[in-house]
Amino acid sequence: MARNTLSNRFRKVDIDEYDENKFVDEQEEAAEQQGPDSGEVDGFIRQGDMLSAFHAALRNPPVNMKNQAVKERAQGIVLKVLTSFKSSEIEQAVKSLDRNGVDLLMKYIYKGFEKPTENSSAILLQWHEKALAVGGVGCIIRVLTARKTI
Repeated sequence: MARNTLSNRFRKVDIDEYDENKFVDEQEEAAEQQGPDSGEVDGFIRQGDMLSAFHAALRNPPVNMKNQAVKERAQGIVLKVLTSFKSSEIEQAVKSLDRNGVDLLMKYIYKGFEKPTENSSAILLQWHEKALAVGGVGCIIRVLTARKTI
């Protein structure tokens, strides 16, 4: 008899841990916590504080979420904020972001290009121009090659 079959190490694995009836998907519990808070963003927009609304919309992105509804809700919130900006304020908003923030903004811009709404493409092109000026070409490369999508 082979020496490996006499080993009893396999007995230390708790197979009840992997029972289908006991499995709880951790992402479903965290789905409500993912994505920007629409109430907070709307409050900033009503107050006219667009820069705070912009930062609140980019906070807590739904990266690696499998729930498509959460991703679409976050995209809608960010697109609403981006379209609410005046053209003269865009550059200041983009410059207030760090490198990861500019990359996240580019992800939302490209996601907005996938499903354009009325007049959103022109506004997104303005945002893209300013984000490219701040982030450089490397920003586009990082977004297009990233495995973590929003």
